[in-house]
Amino acid sequence: MTALICGSVAYDTIMVFPGRFSEHILADKIHMLNVAFLVPKMRREFGGCAGNIAYNLKQLGGDCYPMATVGKDFSSYADWMKSCGVDRRYIRRFDDEYTAQAYITTDLDDNQITAFHPGAMNRSELNHVPTDAGIRIGLISPDGRDGMLAHAEEFADARIPFMFDPGQGLPMFDGPELRRFIELATWVTVNDYEGELLSQRTGLAPAQISERVEALLITRGHKGSVVYLQGNRHDIPVAPIAEALDPTGCGDAYRAGLLFGLMNECDWETTGRIASLMGAIKIESHGTQNHTFTFEAFRERYRESFARELHI
Repeated sequence: MTALICGSVAYDTIMVFPGRFSEHILADKIHMLNVAFLVPKMRREFGGCAGNIAYNLKQLGGDCYPMATVGKDFSSYADWMKSCGVDRRYIRRFDDEYTAQAYITTDLDDNQITAFHPGAMNRSELNHVPTDAGIRIGLISPDGRDGMLAHAEEFADARIPFMFDPGQGLPMFDGPELRRFIELATWVTVNDYEGELLSQRTGLAPAQISERVEALLITRGHKGSVVYLQGNRHDIPVAPIAEALDPTGCGDAYRAGLLFGLMNECDWETTGRIASLMGAIKIESHGTQNHTFTFEAFRERYRESFARELHI
């Protein structure tokens, strides 16, 4: 089974400020803010939801195509995808744009200041869901607003079941638009904050949302995750970790686990645990695409984490 993953492909430039923002930003001068932070440490990572999810799904051995719009600076990312075995046939390049970029500065208290340039991502609606490529499952993750709306309709028209993962893009949509996504989607996944915002804007409680789709999944960080099935709640435990180094991209790893479980027709108890373990593996590494493992090692860690076998 092949998945189509719609979303962003982006470069993340991550800088570490060896101090505290609070010591350099004066509360009574916030209206005339003019500050600069010296950042001796900087790294550039490959990121974006579609890129991250595709990377994680390939680690599991899943077959997928990311679908995204990128810019003239995409070459190094393209080389990385090629080395990872990620198919780029549905990545469209615009030479008059830059690839989406996130510039993230973190201080010693883990506060973050981020600037995001969408670049070519704002043309995502010019990509279209293929109907002749053997796609059997889809995912819509944060992307250009018009693209997310269009791709949901295209998945539905093609009768391809898809997961709606609005992420940080959720505030772009009003109540009726979010209700339409829910109407078209087969599954919905959000974190706990996004879940509250989704309920607030749609007027639907989690149990009510779950009655309109096959499943609603809500991640809760170190508290694990919850699967709502037809109004009934099922808790999924977290997988033990050696050390929490970087939570960036954990949600994308979790979603790759969900897709992998669905693609292998696992039950939700198993699918949720696959996703939970993927998040645990990711948090033990810096960056969003630097962790590696074999499937046999994954199977063994699944057994150790949950005291049950993974039959795939």
